[in-house]
Parts: sequence; structure tokens; C-alpha cells
Amino acid sequence: MPHIQTDDNVSLYVEDVGQGTAVVFAHEFAGDHRSWAPQVRYLSRRYRCITYSARGYAPSEVPADVSKYSQQRARDDLRCVLDALGIERAHVVGLSMGAFAALHFGMAFGTTAAPVRALSLTLAGVGTGSHPAAYANFQREATALADTIEREGMDKLAQTYGHGPARVQFRAKDPQGFAEFVQRLAEHPALGSANTMRGYQAKRPSLYDLTDAIGAIKVPTLIMTGDEDEPCLEPSLMLKRVITTSQLAVLPGAGHAINLEEPESFNRLLAEFLAQVEQGANFERDAHAKPMSILGPGA
Repeated sequence: MPHIQTDDNVSLYVEDVGQGTAVVFAHEFAGDHRSWAPQVRYLSRRYRCITYSARGYAPSEVPADVSKYSQQRARDDLRCVLDALGIERAHVVGLSMGAFAALHFGMAFGTTAAPVRALSLTLAGVGTGSHPAAYANFQREATALADTIEREGMDKLAQTYGHGPARVQFRAKDPQGFAEFVQRLAEHPALGSANTMRGYQAKRPSLYDLTDAIGAIKVPTLIMTGDEDEPCLEPSLMLKRVITTSQLAVLPGAGHAINLEEPESFNRLLAEFLAQVEQGANFERDAHAKPMSILGPGA
């Protein structure tokens, strides 16, 4: 199995399929490199598709030291994957935790102030816990969830967290696919998941505190969310207002893991977006359409 070495000496498992412009995929907390199979099968006919398991997710290395897990590290691991494969620029696609990594990669490598390494950003299911009204509670809940993982293990997590309010939509539409998702979640190393939750999720900054840096992103950005993914709806709107080169797609009747729950819609939207970027389409929002506030009317 192919692995790459990060610049802090952690081994990451990587899969590299197809030819053409590179598209790198970063997975969510409850997923791993396998979560992107519907997208890889579809897009690898035209693109070079790279998936990887984040640190803490087998078959990648699982560092025991929680300080090895952070938002900055997740961003840098994405960069290390590209560096190890000799890829200078790529389309970057992330879901949830992976979308946070993609967004931070865009803040570092998708502005006019630094060498551009992100050809585009796709941010799906992004923003959980970031809203100012939810942030402090999310930090507490993430820390408590890390404790639960350490105490009760991954089977318990899969049967609770895996069946959360933004997961039941997937369960109702595709019971077989959902069962596979839950089984794979249960297979994750408990140490890695606990450390990811404690060191990364519970400590990542609120996106609402980073709006200046986010607003400096100038590469085409596709924001996607399910309309029943409540924690991501408001942050997705905020990102649409802040990133002037962004578009927002809301999938009807959909929850959090939209790439698995609605693969056809997800693939169609992503493929059309990538094609427009490749053709040099202008994504800059007309100045006359600039919102009054990033928080919406009356804010």
C-alpha cells in the first residue's frame, strides 16, 4: 500500500487514480479515504484523483501524542500529500473536517498574497460548531466525545454519533450504503479518533473569527450543503458572502455526508464546477450584488 511521509514524520496512506489535472479529496471525521469512492469512480475518467486517510485513520499512522493533531496540521498534511506526489497545483475537495482543511489550505495557497496551489476549492458540509452561538458548546461537546471514544470505543460511537440528526437522511435513502458507512466508522482506531476529536475538532478556530483571511481567497470556490444539515447552513451562507469567488449549492432533503447520500447530485455539481474552472470561467461576484453584511439582513 502506498504511503507518504509528512514533514513531521507521520506516515499517510494515499491512493492515486486516473490522469489529468489533479483533484485531491480530504475526508470527514466519520470517514476515511474510502468515503470518496463514488467521486473517484466518476471523476478519474477525466482527472487524477488523490484520496488519503488523515493521520489517526488506518491505514495511515496513528500518533499517540494528541499534540500531533490540529487544524494547522490537517492543512499541512494536505500540502504534504501534494508535495510527495510532485503536484504543484490541484483542485481541493473536502467534506466536513476535510472541508475545514481545504478552506485553511485555500487561506494559505488560494490568495494573491502567496503562491497559488489551489486551482479551486470545494467545501462540502462545512462549518459545524463555527457559529458564534454554537462555538463554545461545540468545543465542550467535542472534548466530551473524545472522552466517550476512549471510554466506550468505536462501536458505541458508530451506533450513536453515526446515527446523528444529519445522518438519518442517508439511512432512510440508502440503508445498504448507510450500513457500510457505519461499519467503516466502527473500524477506525479509537486512539486516532479520540485524538482527532480532542486535538483538532475541539480546538479549531471559529470560521467567524477568520473572515478577513477567508475573504482573501480568490480562487473559484464551490460551497455545498444539505438543507437538513443544520450546523452547516448558516456557516455556508456566511462563506458565500465572504468569498467573492464562491458559489453555493444546497441539496434538498439532504444531511451531512452528501457525497455518499446524494452521489449523483454531488458528482454532477462538482464536475460542472471543475469544468468551468478548467475553462477559465469568471467566478468573481458582481460588485452590485455585494451583500450588506456577512451575517445577513439586519445584522
